[in-house]
Amino acid sequence: MMALALTIAAQAQEAIDTAQFVAVYDYECRTQDAEGTPVTDRMQLAVQVGRTVTKSMPLSAYQRTDEITSADAAMEFQEAMLHMPTVWTGYPEGQTTVREFIFPHDYEGYEPTPDIVWTLTNDTLTVSGYYCQTATCKFRGVAWTVCYTEEIPSSAGPWRLRGLPGLIVKAESEAHTFCLTELRKEASSITAPEHCPDVQRMKYAKLLKHRNEIYGNRQYAKNPTYYVPDLGGSINNMDVLNHDGQQLVFANGRPLLTKAHVYQPLEVCE
Repeated sequence: MMALALTIAAQAQEAIDTAQFVAVYDYECRTQDAEGTPVTDRMQLAVQVGRTVTKSMPLSAYQRTDEITSADAAMEFQEAMLHMPTVWTGYPEGQTTVREFIFPHDYEGYEPTPDIVWTLTNDTLTVSGYYCQTATCKFRGVAWTVCYTEEIPSSAGPWRLRGLPGLIVKAESEAHTFCLTELRKEASSITAPEHCPDVQRMKYAKLLKHRNEIYGNRQYAKNPTYYVPDLGGSINNMDVLNHDGQQLVFANGRPLLTKAHVYQPLEVCE
């Protein structure tokens, strides 16, 4: 466990902005297991909203410290099932940067921040205690209905959703739902991607295609590492953690999935 803690401990990173607040969202994905049984996977993500940069990430990445508990490790394992990347909107200026881990490599994609064409509706409702209006869009092949509140004057939202005259409180597609659960007044530093020579950098369209080809393959749910020709040769160290009677395997300090669920993409190649 000590080796695992040293491997995934937070590293010093460059501060690029300061959060005015942090929005915490519940995220759920409705999918199936390898046998076709419906399942719903859940995790949380944190969105740091700064003056020029918004950073959306799995909650474990935001809360990470040098002390890694078994509960922290279990959270990272659950997050790995949902393939949620870290997204910097507005970094560099006018750009969006996406960092994610697809075993056995870290990847970074970059592109000009895309505009999302929203259709505003007249519907209103209260969500998470906020008076909200609704809007719809189709972004990268996925249709979304969202609720946003002008009570929080920010154009931010979870993941890559953004661009409305108020914070996005809830967003829903056929397979995915984000819902705001907490608003933290934390002036935390928004940090840039870690400098790592092993990260594979590419245009985001290429990364999106690579991600969807791997996770979208019918073999993935039964054998999540089907695409790694030399699995043993890709692992430098391995840790096995027992948490609530479940064995969690970490390879090179990252969750190594031995089973998965059918991939439901947040974006498709258009």
